[in-house]
Amino acid sequence: MPVTGPDFISLQARDLAASQAFYERYLGLVRSPAGPPHAVVFATKPIAFALRDVVPGTDLDSVAQPGIGAAIWLHATDVQAIHDALVTDGHPIVAAPVDGPFGRTFTFADPDGYQVTLHDRA
Repeated sequence: MPVTGPDFISLQARDLAASQAFYERYLGLVRSPAGPPHAVVFATKPIAFALRDVVPGTDLDSVAQPGIGAAIWLHATDVQAIHDALVTDGHPIVAAPVDGPFGRTFTFADPDGYQVTLHDRA
């Protein structure tokens, strides 16, 4: 039985409500009615994206950057507007916007320090 591809992405969040508010406000994500009480699953397609409480035994404060070595890319329709809103409100931008093979692209750090890249070419 071969694996058919990625199906779900989940990030652990120190403050689930604050992270949910961040992703809803700046990325326009909408919470799906599905999901367990310890997580927020967003209605994203084709792959589900979620935030969850920190798993017992995990210490996000013990690492300089959670998720280091993993690349999280999300498609957006107005990358520049999201970038500008993050900058206006003082959120860290890891890589400034550039135009490349994936369209307009930039990377930001979310409230827990995960580096997330947005691009606008599907």
